[in-house]
Amino acid sequence: MRERVTVIEHEAEAGLGFFADWLRDAGIDYEVVRPYKGDPVPEIAERGLVVLGGEASAWDDEGYGWLPATRALLARSVEDGVPTLGICLGAQLMTIACGGTVERGDAGLEIGLCEVATLPEAADDPLFSALPARPLRAVQYHYDAMTALPPGAVRLATGGQYPNQAYRLGANAWAVQFHPEATAAVFETWTSGGDLPPSQAGELNAQVGAGEEELRATWRPLAEAFAAQILERSATGARDAAAPSS
Repeated sequence: MRERVTVIEHEAEAGLGFFADWLRDAGIDYEVVRPYKGDPVPEIAERGLVVLGGEASAWDDEGYGWLPATRALLARSVEDGVPTLGICLGAQLMTIACGGTVERGDAGLEIGLCEVATLPEAADDPLFSALPARPLRAVQYHYDAMTALPPGAVRLATGGQYPNQAYRLGANAWAVQFHPEATAAVFETWTSGGDLPPSQAGELNAQVGAGEEELRATWRPLAEAFAAQILERSATGARDAAAPSS
C-alpha cells in the first residue's frame, strides 16, 4: 500500500520539481494543496507533510492569507511526529511556527548553485547521513534568513552566506533553506521575472543547468530517506495496531 503525503505549494513556479518523481519512485504519493488557488490548508497531515518555497516572506500574513494556517499545520505536524519537510519558505514558516526567528537577510540575496556544508550532527541524522560524502552544492534563491532556530533544533548544515541552512526538530521534522527539489527548468522560471539583469540571470541559469546531474545525485538520497521515514512510521503504526492488547 502506497502512502500519501500532503504538499503545500505556494505558487505555480515553485512546485515539487525533482521530488515529484523521487517520492513516487520511493513509494510515496501526494496530494498538492494550492492555497493561492483557493484550496483550504488542512488542519492535519496524517502521513507526511512537505511545505514548498515561494516568494512570500514567512511573516507576510496580509499578503498571503494562508500562511497562519500553514504555520499551524507545521506546528501540529512537528508536535505529532509526522514526517515533515520544509523547503526555503517552508523552512522559514516552520521556524516561526516552532519558536524561532526569520528576518530579512543582512547578507543580501543568496542565489545560484551554492556550497552547503554538513555539520558533525548530520552523521547521525536519518536524512542527512544519506548524502554523498563530498562537498555539496544546492540551488538557492532567498532574501530572508532563519536567524534563530526553534528551541531544541539540531543544526545539520551551514553555508558561507547564511549559517542556518538545515536543521532537524524532534525526531521527524526537517527544515532546509536551500532547494533540493529545484530542477534547472524550475530555477530558470525564478530568474526570468525581471529582478535580475539578463546577463546575471543567464550566467546563473547556465551554472545550474551544468550542475543538474550533480544535483540529482546529491539530493535524491535525501528525498528517498524522507520517504523511508514516512513508510517506517506507517509500518510501525500498523504493527502497533495489530499487536494484541494485554
